[in-house]
Amino acid sequence: MEQDSGSKQDNLVRMDNVGIVVESLDDTVAFFQELGLTLQGRSMVEGEWSGRVTGIPGQRVEIAMMATPDGHSRLELCRYVTPAPSQDHRAAPANALGYLRVMFAVKDIDDTVARLQKLGATVVDEIVQYEQTYRLCYIRGPEQILIGLAEELS
Repeated sequence: MEQDSGSKQDNLVRMDNVGIVVESLDDTVAFFQELGLTLQGRSMVEGEWSGRVTGIPGQRVEIAMMATPDGHSRLELCRYVTPAPSQDHRAAPANALGYLRVMFAVKDIDDTVARLQKLGATVVDEIVQYEQTYRLCYIRGPEQILIGLAEELS
C-alpha cells in the first residue's frame, strides 16, 4: 500500500550513522578523534541475531561508535574479526559506484588538513574554493578512507 509523502516524512526520524569497515580500529578511531569526533564506545557484536541483520552468519565484529560535536551524526567503525572482509574498495576513485565519502564541515580547513596529515592523511588533489561560498577538499585517511572537508566562507 502506497503512503503519501507526509506519512513517509513522519516515519523517518533521523539518519543514525554511516558504517565504515576498517582493518585497524585503533588507527581509525585516533584519526576521527583528531578530526573532532568523540568516541561514544567500543564493543563486540556477535551472535545469531547479528548475522541475520547483515546476511553474514557467524560474524564477529568489533565496532567503535564516533559522534560529531553537534551530536546529530555518527560513524560506526567496524573491524570484522570473522569472517575476514570479502572485498576491498578503499582505493576506488571518486566516481566509483557504492560508498564514496563522508563530508565534514570544519571551521578551518588548513588547520584540519595539517593536523590530519600528521596522522598520515593525504589531500587527494588540492584544496579549492567554490565561488565565495566554500573551500573544499577530499582527503584519504587511514586505510585510504575517503572523506571530504568543507569550510564555509562568511
